[in-house]
Amino acid sequence: MASISIRNLVKRYGNLTVIPDLDLEIADHEFVVFVGPSGCGKSTLLRIIAGLEPITSGELFIGDRRVNGIPAAQRDIAMVFQDYALYPHMRVYDNMSFALELRGVPKAEIDKRVKRAAALLHIEPYLDRKPKELSGGQRQRVAMGRAIVRNPKAFLFDEPLSNLDAKLRGQVRAEIKALSQELKTTMVFVTHDQIEAMTMADRIVVLQNGMVQQYDTPETVYERPSNQFVAGFIGSPAMNFFPVEWRGEQAVFAQDGSAALIDAENAVLMRRAGKAVLGIRPEHFVVADGATNGTTVTVKLVEPLGSDTLIHFDLAGASAIARVEPSLRPKVGDRITLRSQPGRIHLFEPESGKVLR
Repeated sequence: MASISIRNLVKRYGNLTVIPDLDLEIADHEFVVFVGPSGCGKSTLLRIIAGLEPITSGELFIGDRRVNGIPAAQRDIAMVFQDYALYPHMRVYDNMSFALELRGVPKAEIDKRVKRAAALLHIEPYLDRKPKELSGGQRQRVAMGRAIVRNPKAFLFDEPLSNLDAKLRGQVRAEIKALSQELKTTMVFVTHDQIEAMTMADRIVVLQNGMVQQYDTPETVYERPSNQFVAGFIGSPAMNFFPVEWRGEQAVFAQDGSAALIDAENAVLMRRAGKAVLGIRPEHFVVADGATNGTTVTVKLVEPLGSDTLIHFDLAGASAIARVEPSLRPKVGDRITLRSQPGRIHLFEPESGKVLR
């Protein structure tokens, strides 16, 4: 098992800089998820760790060993790909044992490792089957098992759940998390799905344009995003944003001048900044009665989700969403008064997007 240390890493393809200058420390036994939109550099970074992409400049350490220029096969890293990459003519058992056979591992030890991995992944009944006889979720477990039998220093997962349907994705996601706790091995997982990142990670690396926007626990990234990009990317549905200004002695929506209800702490920040972008998550709206201060909106669209309901509305010239209790049973055209939960508003600098502190 090993930590992963990345120092001043730069990756270029010709004149195109994909990763401009990146530093990252992943602790031993830690489960870290790289998340970000397409093209942000997360898969490139994972392939660099694996040894499948060369580094333009900078240093990469796995444990205490500097691995710049060391081939992938000599890094003692196991990688699980999106497309499984199983040998179609081999049984599940042979797919899992093949790499060990090439290394000359004794047959008894191979059998022990394969059966242990199969038990961990609940695929013992399928060891004599060919990949074409398995479901997508079972194939992904076989790919994971092939990695587990190697006892690597670290596991790398490159969007391994993308080809699975929603139900299987949730099931395999939980199994990978349980596996990380069982094996106590360093794991790095790449995804564009922020729900996967939030539910699996010990820490999340949020990437944009090859740069780390925030690196922290899921709870911190969700509750205290470092900038507007992170705030908008993490959370489903996404955070609502409204330009606001300080006029006279109150914060108002810049679009129409109506009052923007904020708490005393944020009022101090607004008074100092003059202008900001106000962010509030859909789940942090509260439906208020008519006698309570709030903002009255007209329901444009209703999305019942069973456990809760999403309502769409316009506020201060922007489209917005609130998550409300299903017992409210809102209808299109209803007038509803909303206010924010105390301490749940975020303020960002209009130009840089950095959070106001």
